[in-house]
Amino acid sequence: MIDISAKIETLRSAVAATEVRAKPETIARAWRGETPKGDVLNVAKAAGVLAAKKTPELIPYCHPLALDSVAISFERGEARIGIRVEVKTIGRTGVEMEALTAAAVTALTVYDMMKGIDKDVTIGETRLLEKRGGKSDYAESFPVPLKAAVLVTSDSVSAGKKSDKSGKIICEEMKKVPVEVLSYEVIPDDREKIRSKLLEYVERKLDLVISTGGTGLGPRDVTAEVVRELAEREIPGIGEAMRVYGQRRTPYAMLSRGVAALRGGTLLLTLPGSSNGVKESIAALFPNVLHAFNMIRGGGH
Repeated sequence: MIDISAKIETLRSAVAATEVRAKPETIARAWRGETPKGDVLNVAKAAGVLAAKKTPELIPYCHPLALDSVAISFERGEARIGIRVEVKTIGRTGVEMEALTAAAVTALTVYDMMKGIDKDVTIGETRLLEKRGGKSDYAESFPVPLKAAVLVTSDSVSAGKKSDKSGKIICEEMKKVPVEVLSYEVIPDDREKIRSKLLEYVERKLDLVISTGGTGLGPRDVTAEVVRELAEREIPGIGEAMRVYGQRRTPYAMLSRGVAALRGGTLLLTLPGSSNGVKESIAALFPNVLHAFNMIRGGGH
C-alpha cells in the first residue's frame, strides 16, 4: 500500500451514484418490496453499508478505515432506481473507493433481487460525484508568492562543526507551496543575534519567518523565548498542532517548545532543530497554516 503515515487526519467524504434500470412494473414492485426475494431496498441498503466496510478486503491497495457514516438513499423513476451513497470518516486518506464500492454492491443487490421477474434489468454507470478532505481542500493561492526567510539557529552549524540539514529541508518544502524563500541564514544560539535577525525580517516586511532550532530544553535553546518576547499576538494552536502530530510518531515530541506568533504582518514559526522534527512539523502545518495570511489581510475565514 501507499505510505500515508505522513498525512494529517481531516474530515473526508465522498459521494457516489449509480442506477438500476428495469421495466416500470418491476420498479414499482421493487419499490413496494413485493419481489420473490423480499424487500429490495432495505436488503440492498444493508449490502451497500457492508460493502463500504469491506472495501479494503475487496480492493488490495485500499487502506482499512474506521468509517463514521455510510448513508444510502434511493430515487424512484418510472423505469429506474437511482442510488446515492455518501461516506464519511476522519482519517488520513479519502473514502471515494468505499463510496463507489457501496454504490456498486447496492446496485448489484437490487439487480439480483429483480432479475427473477425481469430479464431486462441493467445497471447504469457508477460514478464519483464529489470527494472532500485532505490537504488539497486547504491549499491556498496568492497573486504573488509569500515572501519568507529561513533562519537556522545552531551553535554547532554556525561554527562549521555540523552541516545544516533542517534549514535546507524547509527551503525545499517551501517550493511546494506559494512561498518564495528570499533569505536563508545560519546564526548561533545567541539571544541578541536571534532577536536582531527576526526584527530585521519584520522590518523588511517579510510575510513568513521559519526558524529551526532553539525549541528544546538545552541551556542554549532560546529561540522560543525570543519569539515570545517579540510577539504581538501568539498563536498557540500552531504549536499544539506540531506537537500533536509529532507525538503520534515519537514520544519526544512532547519536549518541543515550538511557538508561533505575529509581529506586525509577519508570521514567526519556530520549528525543532532535528531534520525529522522539521519534516513532521511542515507536514502538520502546510499548506493549512497559509490560511493565516487571508485572515491577517482581512479576508477572514
